[in-house]
Amino acid sequence: MKTVVLEVRDPAAALDDFAKAWRSGKAQTPARISFATPELLWKVLTPKRWELLKALCGAGPLSIREAARRVGRDVKAVHSDVIALLAAGVLERADSGGIVFPYDAVKVEFLLQAA
Repeated sequence: MKTVVLEVRDPAAALDDFAKAWRSGKAQTPARISFATPELLWKVLTPKRWELLKALCGAGPLSIREAARRVGRDVKAVHSDVIALLAAGVLERADSGGIVFPYDAVKVEFLLQAA
């Protein structure tokens, strides 16, 4: 099972880990996508976008039209969500021209501490 971890993490720390993985020539396992703040995480991953990710999880490459059909939404709204998820690095473009969420599972990690 291919898992991605969505995490809230200081950008410098995330970049440092990326650089270490790059130098070692080994990919981070599991894959990680970092957000600078919890607010940014929730801004990018709205409830409708979570619904879309659930439909795409493990589905392989799909057209935006097919993704919209699977979540019961109009193509224009799903297209807007796809653009935001592509920009955040959560989705990828498929070789076939569609989109793909190349993971079978998602784990979200962040720590909420007292101020």
